[in-house]
Amino acid sequence: MAVNLQLVPATAGKRLGAAVIDWLPGIAVLVVTFAIGFAGITRTRSGGFIVYDTSSLVLFGGIGLGLTLAYLFVVLGLEGRSGKTPGNLMMGIRSADQDGYAPGAGAVFLRGLITGAGVLLALLAAVLVVVFKWFDVALFILGPLLLVAAVWAVLVVVSCRWDKSGGLRGWHDNAAKTLVFDVKAGRDPITTGGIQGPYSFAPLDLPPVQQVLSPVASQPGAPQAAATPPATPAHALQAPAPSATMPSQTMPYTSPASFAPPAAGAPAAGSPGSPSGFEQGAAQGVPPTGAPSGHRVPPPHVDDDVERTQVRPGSGAPAQVAVLRIRLDDGRDFQLDRSVLVGRNPVGQTGEQHAQLLAVDDPGRSISKTHLHLLTDGAGIWVTDRHSTNGSAVTTPDGLRTPLVPGVPTFVTPGSSVHFGDRTFYLGQA
Repeated sequence: MAVNLQLVPATAGKRLGAAVIDWLPGIAVLVVTFAIGFAGITRTRSGGFIVYDTSSLVLFGGIGLGLTLAYLFVVLGLEGRSGKTPGNLMMGIRSADQDGYAPGAGAVFLRGLITGAGVLLALLAAVLVVVFKWFDVALFILGPLLLVAAVWAVLVVVSCRWDKSGGLRGWHDNAAKTLVFDVKAGRDPITTGGIQGPYSFAPLDLPPVQQVLSPVASQPGAPQAAATPPATPAHALQAPAPSATMPSQTMPYTSPASFAPPAAGAPAAGSPGSPSGFEQGAAQGVPPTGAPSGHRVPPPHVDDDVERTQVRPGSGAPAQVAVLRIRLDDGRDFQLDRSVLVGRNPVGQTGEQHAQLLAVDDPGRSISKTHLHLLTDGAGIWVTDRHSTNGSAVTTPDGLRTPLVPGVPTFVTPGSSVHFGDRTFYLGQA
């Protein structure tokens, strides 16, 4: 990609140079084959009439037309799918549609039809010459028509010089809704996005979504549980293990105030309320009795202490998992699936074909095509900005606004608002 991240319209000179390079093979084949065909025409007299034998013209003219059409279809398909032609590659330019994608075969065909209108007229005149046998005046008919066709084609190609929008479009571009950019002086829209800026449409090379585990299920860098679990006091309540996908329950949770060693005056070991010898050893990393020599027991994880899980008294039924919903700033409300893509017209990548697609209207084009990826996690959602043009941010319930780092998942809790482009949604629970 070019160092300059701006889109630079292709100059009229580069457009004309690319067009001449693309036209030369087809024109050369037509000129050579038709010249051979006309040279092979014979004229004989029979019964006072002049008889022309045009079999050579039909043969060589047909071969020339066939080869030229095949070449044109190859070039049309190449430009329609990638914005490239032999001339575009040599001159360092690319054609694209308004959204930064390849222009498509239909748009390229329409551009070629307008540019080559004079050539089509000359071919029609050549057919009439053959049908009505105007061979004696063929040069006077076809010569001026070919000159007009060449002048018209050149005018169409360089018509971007008179474009009021900064040279973005020529006459044929206006009809086909296409643009032509200089990818040596600026960036290539086919690989980096359309006229709204880098990654504004991003048809290719998006970074994959990073799979990040919920901190509720397992703290990053937290020590794993020991091979032999510590003894649990008889009075402790057994709480169900948190799920990896929906770890948060609607039970209140009291976080520990400190993991520091007990201060002076704290209950001594073995006294009522003090931890057992096994638990003390585990907290200090001392192997329990019967453990193999050299085996060190890591300190227990905060989530492994079932005494810290508070259960509502008198409730024997399992707690229900909260249902996460988002409400857009236009009032629309959506219940979230496991994986959600948000944007003007979101498209999933490999492995995201089954994601929930949430299209958001944006007349001001402040939102990228695929702007955000949401991954639900019982207690909240992981939000990833997909390298959008205008960025994203999160405002927490206490009013703190934090920009999102592109490509890095950020955990968002209910009660927060997520801003993307000029739009916003509020995260809540059903």
